Amino acid sequence: MIKPTLEGELVRLRPIGARDGGGLWEIVSDPESRRVTGQTAAFTRAEVDAWCATVADRDGRIDLAVTASGSDDFLGQIVLKDIDEARGCADLHLSMRPSTRGRGYGGDAIGLVLGLAFDGVGLHRVGLEVLSINTRAQAIYEGMGFVVEGLRRDAYRDGDGWCDAVEMGILEDEYRFGLPA
Repeated sequence: MIKPTLEGELVRLRPIGARDGGGLWEIVSDPESRRVTGQTAAFTRAEVDAWCATVADRDGRIDLAVTASGSDDFLGQIVLKDIDEARGCADLHLSMRPSTRGRGYGGDAIGLVLGLAFDGVGLHRVGLEVLSINTRAQAIYEGMGFVVEGLRRDAYRDGDGWCDAVEMGILEDEYRFGLPA
């Protein structure tokens, strides 16, 4: 599987490694991050560190650290997972450190990974799931060309209540049509 380093306007993506444990720990232990991603599993810092140290060796996925151009500081992670080359599809996941949200890093990272998915890996479709309470993320994905494909009602907890999971996807032709000339 391709383990690339990609350069965008705002970000540089590189394979996640052991040095990224602290940044990923900040994401998985942040209450708001857990809420808007529907994360219910609890991880220890040691588990997060071990994950970062070994994830690059796992098949069927590409886990990349989002760093600012000109810096190697971990801002977030973007993952192309459940890659099925025979079916030509994969799922996308993005999570950013709380202090880095809203600065355009995520959108730049998504664009780079879509280019990798369609031009590097040769996929036909990239899908994702976003919680209905995460309207900022849904707007970013729609702006990148993702289309709402379905809704799983009350699929996640939101405090004492429930929220829906919005299923979204983008096809290779939609990606190519949406690229600037």
